[in-house]
Amino acid sequence: MTELVAVSTVHHDAHHQAAPKALFGFWVYLMTDCVLFATLFATYAVLHNNVNGGPGGRELFSMPFVLTETLILLTSSFTTGLAMLAAHRNAKKQVLIWFGVTALLGIAFLTLELTEFRHLVVEGNSWRRSGFLSAFFTLVGTHGLHIATGLVWMVVAGAQVARQGITSATLRRLKLLSLFWHFLDLVWIFIFTIVYLMGTLPL
Repeated sequence: MTELVAVSTVHHDAHHQAAPKALFGFWVYLMTDCVLFATLFATYAVLHNNVNGGPGGRELFSMPFVLTETLILLTSSFTTGLAMLAAHRNAKKQVLIWFGVTALLGIAFLTLELTEFRHLVVEGNSWRRSGFLSAFFTLVGTHGLHIATGLVWMVVAGAQVARQGITSATLRRLKLLSLFWHFLDLVWIFIFTIVYLMGTLPL
């Protein structure tokens, strides 16, 4: 019996020691992602006037369309917050509902982004036409890829919560997922401002 208690104590201590390491590793990952997006923003800043005789942002971007995307993504950040509040209350059903709503909003955002890409390509404005479009597709497409990754993560986390309930382990994973999603919302605000809003303003 004493041996069982000792083994349980060691396992419990190892679990608590692993949690800060996982959080630290995740913050390191976010910092590397910040560097990645900073590099892409810098590249876009250099190339945004390099249209090669083709159209620029004022001719290509539809602000009502982009505002819809932005509203959807900001709403998904709000529903993520509601899901985390439910998680802290140990309300498993509400966690699944709010993360489900968040996932649907994420899918809607990604669908609109892919629709925009398809429209540009069909109109002959693909990433190969100019430096501006190459930088645009790379920056916005990288963000979209992160959104898709977040959606997969959300499905996996939801399955774990449905199976295991709200435990210290699943709560920690949900916190990391929430941080990741809020980070993507923040990056989108910069994309909206620098790429779309500034790109459509008159010179």
